[in-house]
Parts: sequence; structure tokens; C-alpha cells
Amino acid sequence: MRIAMVGLGKMGANMTERLIRAGHEVVAYDLAKEARDAVAEKGADPAATLEELRDKLTPPRAAWVMVPSGDATESTIAAIGDLFDSGDVIVDGGNSNYKDAAITAAKLDERGIGFVDAGTSGGVWGLEEGYCLMVGGTPEAVKIVEPALISLAPEGGYSHVGPVGAGHFVKMVHNGIEYGMMQAYAEGFEVMNAATEFNLDLHEIAAIWRYGSVVRSWLLELIERALCADAHFDEIKGVVVDSGEGRWTVEEAIARAVPAPAISAALYARFASREPDSFANRLTAALRNQFGGHAVTLESGETGMETLTPNAERATAGPDGGSDPS
Repeated sequence: MRIAMVGLGKMGANMTERLIRAGHEVVAYDLAKEARDAVAEKGADPAATLEELRDKLTPPRAAWVMVPSGDATESTIAAIGDLFDSGDVIVDGGNSNYKDAAITAAKLDERGIGFVDAGTSGGVWGLEEGYCLMVGGTPEAVKIVEPALISLAPEGGYSHVGPVGAGHFVKMVHNGIEYGMMQAYAEGFEVMNAATEFNLDLHEIAAIWRYGSVVRSWLLELIERALCADAHFDEIKGVVVDSGEGRWTVEEAIARAVPAPAISAALYARFASREPDSFANRLTAALRNQFGGHAVTLESGETGMETLTPNAERATAGPDGGSDPS
């Protein structure tokens, strides 16, 4: 089929190349000329404007939008919608909030334009391995772009999971689960790293766990890669960002009264990673010093028992005048 790819970052460019390899014709658009030129070398037909992109497609037109979620996605879809005609289809393949899908679909439906929300997983490995696609939309809209969906996914890796919004909802939960799995691996390896008396080779352990272990997974394969001697793991700072899907999953769990302690804890761990000297931790240290006379560590690196305690005798006495064991 002939389809447009709008947004030629790492994901969009690789998806364009995978589609071309499968025999599809791809009209490629990006604000950056360098990005358009790069995919043109792979066989894509570049378009310098959205108007040119429209003119290079034949009805029913299909455009896959692969830009950052939020305003960028919404404005891009709106701009393409103004140019497309009834019967055309727009696919949102980014990590958009599923609640936005219904709003977007309703606006496009006023012009007779179909909308498909395609939760897309695979990252930079998708070019060779394929992308897991969780798709929402009407059967009519999905059918128009299904040849591309089948080519992008590995065998068994694509499903039309439900109506508009379902694709992004399933991808949201997928990423929430990913948060929990990554956190569990990270904590387990940290425990082993702390067991210095065994001098464990964590790279070797990650490698053997890939075979026959009940915790084997693709994430574990990536851990093994990350811990290779030449992977510069020691140079990485322990700051972990979240792109939205994890917190959306937790919000949905709360709204639906579904307990999700592992995913919630993983999300909060990411928040904590950005505050190595958080106010909360400083206040907890100060409180322990106040009620128990416990040592605190100053910015200078020094420690002291009475640094923050105005009345050491009172702070070290329990309610009955005895020692506070806390």
C-alpha cells in the first residue's frame, strides 16, 4: 500500500524503512530536511509540506503520525485532517493518552475521516524485530491500514484490540507493567551488587538467567547488554524519567479501585531518582536527630549527634524519661 509517515525520529524513520523493505510505498514528512533526506536514501518519497504529502497519496489516503504525544500530535493530526477528505484515515502511533483518542476521532469523523490509535512497542529494535501493535478504531478504518500494520509487526504481534481509544489504553497498561518489571530487575541486581563478600559477576548472572530461568525476558537480555564491560555502565547517572504512561496507569488503577502496588512503587521510585538530596529525606534525617539524637550528615560530609538538636537531653529521652530506642 501507499502510506505517509509523519515524523521521522528514531521510531518513525525505522518504521518507514521496515515498511519499504516489505514492499510498501512511503511518503515521508518531517520538519527537518535532513530527516527527509535520510529516509529518501532508503527509498521513501519525501514531502516538504503536508500539502505535498496529501498530493502524493491516492484515496483512500492514510497517514501515520509518529511525533511526541501532546500538543505536537494534536496539532499535526488537526493539520492533516484539514487536508484529507472523507474516507481517508489518520493513525496516531505515539504514546497519547487514550482519553484524547475519542475527542480526536470525533473531530475527524465530522469530516468523514477515520482515526486509528495504534499503541506501538518495540523501540529502536523494531526495525529488525518488528513492532508489537495494539490497535483501536472502527473495523473500516483499521482495514484500510491493515497491510501496513501486518508488515510492521512480527508474526503474532498485531491485534485490533477494540474501538477507538482501546489501542492507547492497552499500550498505557503495557508501559505500566514495564515500569514494574524494570524496577524489580533493578532492585534485585542492586541487592546482589551490595553483596560484596561474594564478588558476584552481575553481567554473567544476567547472561545465564536468559536461559531456562523463570525470570528470563527481553528486558533481561538488555540488562546483559547494559552490563557488558564496554557498555560504559559506570558512566550512567541514576536519574530515571517517566514519559507519562506509568502515572496514567496508576491514575486509572485508582479511578477503578484496582490495587496496583508494584506499578505504583516503580513510578514513585522514578520520582525519587530525580531527588538525590530531597527535602523529604532531609526532613526525615532531621526528625530522627530531634527525637532520638541520631547522627546527621552535613553537606560537608561530616556527621554529628547534636548538630540539629537544641536540647540534647530532651531529644534523647522517651516519654517516660527513658531512652528512646527508635
